[in-house]
Amino acid sequence: MKQNLVLITFVMITSSIFSQQIANEIYNWDDPSIVGSTAYDNAYNECWGVTINNHEIAIIGSTEGTHFFDITNTNNISEVAFVEGAYTGPGVIHRDYHDYKGYLYAVCDEGSSSTLQIIDISNLPISVNVVYDSNNLFSKAHNIFIDTATAKLYSCASTNYAMDIYDLTNPTNPALIYSYDDVGHVHDTYVKNDTAYLNCGYDGFKIVDFNNSNIASNNNHVELASLTSYPDAGYNHSGWLNDDGTIYVMMDENHGYDVKILDVSDFNNISVISTFNSNVNSQSMAHNGIIKNNMLFIAYYHDGLRVFDISNPFNPIQTWMYDTYSPNSHASYKGAWGVYPYFQSENIVVSDMQTGLYVLKLDNNTIVSENNIKKIIYPNPINEYFSIQSEINTFELFDVTQNKVMQKKINGQQVTIDRKNIKSGVYFYKIKNIDNSIEYGKLIFN
Repeated sequence: MKQNLVLITFVMITSSIFSQQIANEIYNWDDPSIVGSTAYDNAYNECWGVTINNHEIAIIGSTEGTHFFDITNTNNISEVAFVEGAYTGPGVIHRDYHDYKGYLYAVCDEGSSSTLQIIDISNLPISVNVVYDSNNLFSKAHNIFIDTATAKLYSCASTNYAMDIYDLTNPTNPALIYSYDDVGHVHDTYVKNDTAYLNCGYDGFKIVDFNNSNIASNNNHVELASLTSYPDAGYNHSGWLNDDGTIYVMMDENHGYDVKILDVSDFNNISVISTFNSNVNSQSMAHNGIIKNNMLFIAYYHDGLRVFDISNPFNPIQTWMYDTYSPNSHASYKGAWGVYPYFQSENIVVSDMQTGLYVLKLDNNTIVSENNIKKIIYPNPINEYFSIQSEINTFELFDVTQNKVMQKKINGQQVTIDRKNIKSGVYFYKIKNIDNSIEYGKLIFN
């Protein structure tokens, strides 16, 4: 029975690994002159994207401010604009962004000199112009979300209250409508037509109606649903609603906690219908996720980008990945912070806290298939040494829990490698060929 259990576990692990594809890296920007934060050594934080004047613009925050990249021509990507933050330097950890009617709204969660910045981006990729830079409304905010249908900006965990709501009828002159303070704080929110899906840290998850008639009345707001007890409940960090408003994906920011899919089609009966994770490490942690069609894109901290097919929300399937952060340790908070998948080109923007901006593409040049490869690594099984033929650039070796145990730069040279301290067992390798195609295979070490 024990042998059968081991076999079943092995099959599940290998099936998980070989059902995925590796995203194709188009571009990576990392400026070593930008100082990392004192807290987590992160030079970078959130990313966002806009399409202006038929140009696709990727946006990433750093400890210095906000960087704009024209990624329309993937053969000629460049930084086209920069806006210095009101507060800069190693004290900065978080910045956050949303856009509305040709303006980018930028906030920071640290520093007494922080402000709300409103940046006119209508002339991109030529230039940007800061039209509002003030702490009159608030100085710091952890996250913001703009409900474009109702022209309202939601400022989460801001200077004053758990969440503040501002009218953007005049986009460059926000006006405070209402302050919500029913919980300790709101870490993040997704809002659609005045219905706010609130991620409230250790106070759980709430759905609240902030329509104008409620705000104008004595009720001020109406709580439609609340979920404080659910499987693997931790620090309720962030989430995203699908297009038809039936499911909500929720990330609890704790090491080793699963992602949750909620059925929110009936506010009187909110329920968790599935839980899942990156299947990399017992301490893996999801950070920010966005749903596009039936695909869920998650910036998964140390595990990089992870993409899940959620067309069947009861059985999410991990289909794509890209490792933006290579160290194996899952301690602290490092790696992929944010993701933006909405460009018409289908290029995907990912921000990594330590390694910067990535532009990725999901294409079929990186199909993963077990044993559908040439015999370029031999012998197999392996005793003391193994050789790699000369048609590959890089070699990476993973154990059955997907921890990386070896990485070698081959550069098209035939090499012989000492197994060194690799224990006996089954391992999986990833090779990048000289033509940039990716292949996987299995090795057995005696």
